[in-house]
Amino acid sequence: MSNEKLTPISDLGEFGLIERLSARFTNHHASTLKGIGDDAAVLDVTGKQTVVTTDLLAEGVHFDLSYVPLKHLGYKAVVVNLSDIYAMNAKPKQILVSMALPGKFTVEAADELYEGIAHACAVYGVDIVGGDTTTSKSGLVISVTAIGEALPEELIYRNTAQVGDLICVSGDLGAAYLGLQILEREKMVWETDPSAEPEIESDYLVKRQLKPEARKDIIDFLGEIMLRPTSMMDLSDGLSSDILHICKQSNVGCLIDEARVPISEDAYNLAIKFNMDPITCALSGGEDYELLFTINPDDESKLIGEESITIIGEITAADQGKTLKTKGGNFHAIKAQGWKHF
Repeated sequence: MSNEKLTPISDLGEFGLIERLSARFTNHHASTLKGIGDDAAVLDVTGKQTVVTTDLLAEGVHFDLSYVPLKHLGYKAVVVNLSDIYAMNAKPKQILVSMALPGKFTVEAADELYEGIAHACAVYGVDIVGGDTTTSKSGLVISVTAIGEALPEELIYRNTAQVGDLICVSGDLGAAYLGLQILEREKMVWETDPSAEPEIESDYLVKRQLKPEARKDIIDFLGEIMLRPTSMMDLSDGLSSDILHICKQSNVGCLIDEARVPISEDAYNLAIKFNMDPITCALSGGEDYELLFTINPDDESKLIGEESITIIGEITAADQGKTLKTKGGNFHAIKAQGWKHF
């Protein structure tokens, strides 16, 4: 155990803590006229639409500090918000970060958390322009608000899918959920025997849970090949839940082919080891933060040879339902079995 002396946050006070944490950030955008340090941030956006999203992470609900490093938590808290901005086909520019800190939290712990936040800001080129801090009587709570911008004609919504469109996903699915299963199992082992050596079958799966990435690269690629999705959202709650959001808001149905749903070899093998159905993990796992989008079938040829995007089905008429075609040729109604917030 480290003998390093830790500093109570009360030694710095609210404004001292804010000054300490904000010192590591520099602004990336001319639109950020005033960031941290005044009563409000000042942004100058002309000729573009402003896109705003917010996400709240609560200890014991969204994360467990017994196995989630604070740096990773700070990084993830930013990324999950940026993913929403990219899912609108917009570019994130600024974030605000608010925290409720439990009494046991130290200055050094806040430093670790903000190292992750600062790293995410550097990787994705966003400015932190404000937020708030307060005390929590229970666990740590982090709220991040992300602000982005796009030209009006660039924005893509969930309610614009058309019958005949092809359904696409980026990356692979189910990895984050299976990474969580590894971490939860190891926590149980540690609680029983703290001297036990951890067994991590896949660094890839654990990384997908602890340090996800927003798919900026996919948005950039689609722009380069001039392919504009007809609808889009990010996969946070699971494919089964999220495709139903697009169907409901676009008043359409869907047909997804199980054989086409991308599942990594690591995810498939671990699901089998844990006596889980790999397709169930992919459909319902959540927290993959991949992009789910639809395209006009005339644009299919633009994706030939692109391994990071998979066509998994098509949009159908609403009266044809929302259906999964299994590898065995059977058809089942898709049910929302992903993450439930309440």
